[in-house]
Parts: sequence; structure tokens; C-alpha cells
Amino acid sequence: MAASVWTGYLTFGLISMPVRLFSGARGTRVSFHMLHRDDNARVKQQLYCPVDEKVIERNEVVKGYEFRKGEYVVIEPEEIKKIEPKTAKAMEILEFVKQEEIDPVYFESSYYLAPDEAAKKPYALLVKAMKDTGYVGVAKLAMHNREYTAFLRPYEKGLMLHTMYYKEEVREAPDFGTDHASLKEGELKVAHQLIEALAAKWDPTKYYDTFEENLKKLIKAHLEGKQVVAIDKPRPPAAPTDLMAALKQSLAQMEGKKKGPQRVEAAQRESEVEVKGKQKSVAGRKKPAKRAA
Repeated sequence: MAASVWTGYLTFGLISMPVRLFSGARGTRVSFHMLHRDDNARVKQQLYCPVDEKVIERNEVVKGYEFRKGEYVVIEPEEIKKIEPKTAKAMEILEFVKQEEIDPVYFESSYYLAPDEAAKKPYALLVKAMKDTGYVGVAKLAMHNREYTAFLRPYEKGLMLHTMYYKEEVREAPDFGTDHASLKEGELKVAHQLIEALAAKWDPTKYYDTFEENLKKLIKAHLEGKQVVAIDKPRPPAAPTDLMAALKQSLAQMEGKKKGPQRVEAAQRESEVEVKGKQKSVAGRKKPAKRAA
């Protein structure tokens, strides 16, 4: 397993157990370097002080809070260490709630919560008890210069921890959505049938990032001197003038169509790029122009 991002103690009543947090999920992306278009040389980002009119090193940088335009309170790393709450090393389960009561909009990042050797039995006891009762734990956790509300739930043989947004961080949208009063019973009935026709068992392995795969194909095509065919983008569909007719037509189109994994696979294939062209010489790096002596 990768290096832990937090080490400390998880407390449950009077039971305390040493635990570690490991990143549970991370995005995988094709990464690019920034190059100078003229010679393909990598460009560098530098820290520049406009007062001294010079480039400075990272160790010369401090954190500052702007309390008035152009005026700052400077905060040193040692000062931040002094004000770390006790949750920087001890995470106490404050309450247990039902998982279905927590809106997923509050979920932020996911971590594996693993026990040290000495904590395996109390850790196993907590996991089993939470599974049996259907409850999940809510705790407070401080890391990365921030204190989080954390949500702990049983996952496979252990616990998964999710950091949560606070209530004030979730944006309010009072005008979001629309009124349901104008809907007709017949329209709802056909909509229910359409949902059932599209229903499937959740399987995350069915899905992948077609944009990421297309980037990899594009890079490979460049190396092999080939080209990619542009993907046809759908035109914005017009809003249906007859909602019931559109629903019935949608339901009719679903008959005999692929279901579950096959439907997802077909939809993703439609977004995949096609490579064409004969093999050419591999594109190499441009040589920087020689400077005059």
C-alpha cells in the first residue's frame, strides 16, 4: 500500500486504536509539459518579486493573509503547528447515524482507514458492530491544515473514511429545479417504464474515461505519424413539443436494444477516436536554435 497521509488514533468510547489513512481514490490523467512552441524546450515557472525585480526561491516564500488591500498578516509554518487541534492526532467517533441520512453532496475525498498491528481486534470489532447495526460513524479529523468532518463506513473487511464538506460549503440553489404540479399521471407512468427499461445493476468496471483513452490514442498517432478522425458531435436536441409522444417513442426505441454492460460499452465506443494514415517517421524534438556568439 502507498505511504499513509495521516497517522493517529481512532477512539470509540474508551477504546483507542492506532490507525493510518491511505488514499482510497485518485484521478488518473494524461499529463502534459509546457513547451516553447518554437523549439519544444520545456519552459520553467518562476517566482518573481515585482518590488525587488528579481526571481526568488521557494524557501523565501511565506504565507500571507490580505486583511486590507495590499496589506498582509504573515503566518509562519511553526505558528500553524501551534494551533493544530487535538484532531490532528486523535480522531474520535462523535456519533453514529444511518448512512441513508447523509446526502452524497457532502462527500469530498475517500481514504482507507487501516489499523496498526496492536489495534486489529478492536478495529475488527468496530467494523463488525457497524455492519450488524447498519450505522456509520461521524468523527472530526485534522490534516493538510484543515479540520474535516469525517464519515466512516464499513467497506469490504475494513473501514473507508470520507472527508465531508461543511454545511456552509455546500452552495445553496433556491431556484434549482422545477414544479412537479403540471405533470400528468400518464406521463409519469411511461417515464417509470422508461426508467425500468434502462435499469441495471451498478458495476463501476463498466465505465472508463473515453476522453483519456482518446488522448492516449492521439499521442500514439503522433509518434507513429498517423492521424485521428474527428468525432462527430451531436447537435443540441430540440425540446419535445409533445412530452407523451417523446416518452412513448423513447420506450419503443428501447425494445430489442442492448442492455446493461453492452449498452454502456456501445455508448462509450461512439465517443472513441479512430486512427488512420500510413506509418511515417516518428516526430522528434526540435533542436533549439544556436545562439549567436
